[in-house]
Amino acid sequence: MSRKPLIGIPADRRLVGKHYFHMVGEKYIRAVAEGADAVPILIPALAWESDLQDLLDSCDGLLLSGSPSNVEPHHYGGPASAPGTLHDPDRDATTLSLIPKAVAAGMPVLAICRGFQEMNVAYGGTLWQRVHELDDHLDHRDDESQPLDQQYGPAHEVLLEPGGVLRQIAGGATLTVNSLHSQGVQQLGSGLAVEARAPDGLVEAFRDPAAKSFALGVQWHPEWQFEKNAFSRALFGAFGQASRQYAGVSR
Repeated sequence: MSRKPLIGIPADRRLVGKHYFHMVGEKYIRAVAEGADAVPILIPALAWESDLQDLLDSCDGLLLSGSPSNVEPHHYGGPASAPGTLHDPDRDATTLSLIPKAVAAGMPVLAICRGFQEMNVAYGGTLWQRVHELDDHLDHRDDESQPLDQQYGPAHEVLLEPGGVLRQIAGGATLTVNSLHSQGVQQLGSGLAVEARAPDGLVEAFRDPAAKSFALGVQWHPEWQFEKNAFSRALFGAFGQASRQYAGVSR
């Protein structure tokens, strides 16, 4: 009997009370377990090279989740963050090392929100830190005072690039997505190809066309109530299928 693929999800390192915890939001775990039909494996944000390689060797896919924290700007030559910005240097050190290793191994990678931004940085790209302050750009932030269903509700359309993976998955030229971010892609990382743009031109999705397998990032949150959204179900299904194929070749 063939086993389910193992998909690694790098954790945040967060201070809860007086103790640090390594944690991943349940919505990402469920999307992997049910949407991708895979076994989610939480990867601690330890950034120890030898252990990371051992962990990666045990996985069949890599999901980079969203998070309240932002990538530290020194990783992409950006200006200092605004006071009060939440950072997670341990996650940065872990994911920015894991991403190129996973892609080079041909392992499927799906990056979401913060993961999308750190994947861009791992490829040498840069980030806008406050998109809402840019001329001719939308305010892509959510209203945190609203109930979750409204925070994660439809926010704007994205235009899917002709010939792209997302257009093939969606079966159409546009998607309506949620929007819960203040940062965004400024300069696209080397070798990445745009998959989707917001109405203001901001890059909302990309892929690595040279990758041996699925290597895709999206700025929105497809994991949120994925079971109710046909595109999100198809996206996680495609990611799971790519991970099963990788498991069959690598095991």
